[in-house]
Amino acid sequence: MTLLIILIPLFPLLGFIINGIGFRKLNKKASAWVANLAIIFPLIFSIIIFANLAFDPQAIQVNLFEWISISTLQVDFGFYIDRLTILMLLVISGVGFLIHLYSIGYMHNDQGFQRFFAFMNLFVFFMLLLVMAENYLILFIGWEGVGLCSYFLIGFWNENKEFNHAARKAFIVNRIGDLGFLIAIFFIWSSFHSLSFTSVFDELAKNQPSQEIILAITLCLFIGTTGKSAQIPLYTWLPDAMAGPTPVSALIHAATMVTAGIYLIARSGALFLLSPIIMQLIVIVGVATALFAAIIAIKQNDIKKILAYSTISQLGYMFVALGLGAFSSAMFHLITHAFFKALLFLIAGVIIHSLHNEQDIRNMGGLKSKLPKTYWLALIGILTISGIPPFSGFFSKDLILSMAWEYSPVLWGFTIIGAGLTAFYMFRLFFIVFFNETRFQKQIHHEEKTMIRPLWILAFLSIFGGLMNIPSIFGGSSLLDHYLIVDSGHETKHLATDASVEWILMGISVAIVSIGFFLAKNFYLNRRIVPVESMQLHGFAKVVANKFYIDELYDKIFVSPINRLSTLLEQKWDRKLFDAPIENITRFVAWNGKIFSKLQTGNTGLYIIFMMLGLMGLLVYELYLN
Repeated sequence: MTLLIILIPLFPLLGFIINGIGFRKLNKKASAWVANLAIIFPLIFSIIIFANLAFDPQAIQVNLFEWISISTLQVDFGFYIDRLTILMLLVISGVGFLIHLYSIGYMHNDQGFQRFFAFMNLFVFFMLLLVMAENYLILFIGWEGVGLCSYFLIGFWNENKEFNHAARKAFIVNRIGDLGFLIAIFFIWSSFHSLSFTSVFDELAKNQPSQEIILAITLCLFIGTTGKSAQIPLYTWLPDAMAGPTPVSALIHAATMVTAGIYLIARSGALFLLSPIIMQLIVIVGVATALFAAIIAIKQNDIKKILAYSTISQLGYMFVALGLGAFSSAMFHLITHAFFKALLFLIAGVIIHSLHNEQDIRNMGGLKSKLPKTYWLALIGILTISGIPPFSGFFSKDLILSMAWEYSPVLWGFTIIGAGLTAFYMFRLFFIVFFNETRFQKQIHHEEKTMIRPLWILAFLSIFGGLMNIPSIFGGSSLLDHYLIVDSGHETKHLATDASVEWILMGISVAIVSIGFFLAKNFYLNRRIVPVESMQLHGFAKVVANKFYIDELYDKIFVSPINRLSTLLEQKWDRKLFDAPIENITRFVAWNGKIFSKLQTGNTGLYIIFMMLGLMGLLVYELYLN
């Protein structure tokens, strides 16, 4: 078992090295084989370990070597595999493999094919390292690694300056959150004298630090998660991350980067449960983000950005569950979301590929007959994300809504509104893209088989993924709740609502979602409304279409002042204090070189005269001055 654990992150790392070093020599077929084998083997190994942990819930700890040993600071490089970890490994390697398989067709004509797969393998490696980490420091390495890879892949088509700006934005915004995580690591070390999960949680059970220390640690960890998992106020990077190839968007949104924040809170649940203030803050930020992103999505016209804002909104629901202490509920929605969001993004990729890179839904329409397989796959994905029974999204989201009801009817009210908005903007996309007249003027490419095949697997998982945690009200036994034992000294909160109340809540949920569906159908199918440019909108609709001007606000408050300050410092300090002395030295050296170069004439007679003058000078020195 130890060998399998070591091989899980090793294979994608080897895939990166082989494709990275040989990307100019390997052909596309060989590169694709290397990249996909590098992901499928970790999937196989993860399934074997999953089966082993099903019978023996004892966590597996593998310490490879002593990494850091400075005074009292002792950090081992090792892996920690419990049931929480193995679920993440299955999601990362499973969904990641399907995305890699899909990418063969999507990126086939791209000149950077081999380089793309090298970065994708590296992305998966760092995410695997993140969830397998035995301590916070190794987790932080994976945390930073996925941030670096997102920069590489968002700006993959670096000939486009806008894509480069989007990559830099993602990188910088995430660094803000990462600073909070780094400070939390220092607090953890100073409080527990260890960074190992087992040591920290064991010490926490014996000698609980002061409430102020717990507050500081959890607040800093939470700041880190708002960056990675795109919550208010650090969510603005994720919509711009759509600049990269569509498989990158699917990998970031479904299986890797954005799920890191959810995992970190679930892993550190024992710490967060001791800080009720931060738990309430997580709930507030989560529900605010879920609603805010859903409202923005209503007026977006870029197919990938609509899905991006839906990701931000769904992550908000996961944060609500985490803040309520329902860690297994959050993980349940994380898993089902990975299935249907990967499906939706890859469907968007098929549409974009077929329509010559067109992403504006206003230029689509009538694709039901042109792309029939994509139509049915999209219908499955949209029914799932909208929470229509019996699709998996219904069970995972409804569990969070029921938890919200137990906490506060007001909180439940906000979450149920978000569910209705989700159904509205997703069916808006569906009706505009697939129905009415075709507005695309060029020839539409056929559906690539290599791109469609992986989508059927994701569609199957989207439909039946809810079976892993069917609640008792439907005759299930909540398998995931029982399987998911988070070995961090805490237990997840379980639903305690009366069966009759739960039926009523489900009925209201389905009714609200149905209202969203019928409103979208009325506007965009029956009345055939095509969205207009934001410049033609007025009032609140214009504000929503321009994303509440948050990017412009951040630019005015943070970006522009920093740019002005950097320009001022460059002109007043950098140039005068640093550049000027160096430039003066270079001028002096150049001037001396110019003067003395005149002595190098190549005239032999002149050189003999200088030699004689030198000898005479030495003679005078010896006779009269010495």
